[in-house]
Amino acid sequence: MTADAPSFTPPSRERGLLFLALGLGFLGGILGAQVTGFPGREQGRAPSTGTVNAPVGDVPTVVERASPAVVAIVVSKEIPTLEEVPLSPLDDFFGRGPTLRLRRPTGETERRDIGGGSGFVVDADGLILTNRHVVSDTEAEYDVVFTSGERVRARVVAHDPLFDLAILRVDKRGLPTIELGDSKSLRVGQAVIAIGNALGEFSNSVSVGVISGIGRQIRAGDQTTGEVEVLDQVLQTDAAINPGNSGGPLLDLAGKAVGVNVAVAGDAENIGFAIPIDEAVRALQDFRKEGRVVRPALGVRYVLITPQIQSELKLPAGEGALVIAGEGQNEPAVIPGSAAANAGINEGDVILEVNGEPITQKQPLQLLIQKHRPGDTVTLTVLSNGERKTVRVTLEEAKS
Repeated sequence: MTADAPSFTPPSRERGLLFLALGLGFLGGILGAQVTGFPGREQGRAPSTGTVNAPVGDVPTVVERASPAVVAIVVSKEIPTLEEVPLSPLDDFFGRGPTLRLRRPTGETERRDIGGGSGFVVDADGLILTNRHVVSDTEAEYDVVFTSGERVRARVVAHDPLFDLAILRVDKRGLPTIELGDSKSLRVGQAVIAIGNALGEFSNSVSVGVISGIGRQIRAGDQTTGEVEVLDQVLQTDAAINPGNSGGPLLDLAGKAVGVNVAVAGDAENIGFAIPIDEAVRALQDFRKEGRVVRPALGVRYVLITPQIQSELKLPAGEGALVIAGEGQNEPAVIPGSAAANAGINEGDVILEVNGEPITQKQPLQLLIQKHRPGDTVTLTVLSNGERKTVRVTLEEAKS
């Protein structure tokens, strides 16, 4: 899995963030490796059977009508069975109660539920949206549990190579769905509702809050695996989000999904994050058209320049994207063999513009690349070794 939206946050600005699925990490690989994007086409949202359509401001009605479309996702896997044996075989031989016992593999396995998350139905014919990290284990099986208690086997049909999104399919028809809204129109302070499988135990738990930030960049990690992924342009909310809520919907007061819950700040109270629903809409459009999620890739890691970063690193530019390596192993600034590498982009370069549009905090490199498709050629304005130059780059398709 390649985690795109690759802005790298310096250590002095990091925050403790956790993915929300219980007991799950996301698939390892090259993290933050590629800048990818989407076509700049109109986002069609065709209505489907059972779509939520509640009165604005009526929270109980929104919850009542949305809940049947929110599901728990259960992860199961063949796990080696263990047996307890005495530390000394003489203990059993002489009938002495052993003071120490060891657990060792029996050589057999049994299927167990090992974790889970949340999701929501976006197509009456069985398509379900969730987080990629919830369903990243290729050796596991995934079941969907509806509010009725019915448990149905699900197939992972697509992973998004940029955003922490995945699409599942179940063999059911006529399902209730949640309508997908428009995250571009969200405003700070707007009321939202989070629904999900809190703590992997309390299904369809509801919390209410507001959008407390837009366009955030975070480094989200899994405590179990230690893996870290950069998520860019995410929504911040104070609606309580808990482990197990990963993949659940963040709703507006019209009952439309405006985000997909993804992470929570581990060192704060009521600071959660969601992927804007517009990115999920584009992923679904690509899946329906191509059978997979298609994103263009530039192939760099970067950090957006701020006055603090400019001062600390003595950079000649006050804005732009500084090409810089990640903190972990195998996180080079420029991915070998990528479009950026082929175009001669190097670590330490500052990318100032894409097709003449300046890169700023509100308009990051990722957002500008999103306007294109794999195979498109873009012109980058780059500051390299103090020299300003233009570089033409042909974008490639991002790899999962």
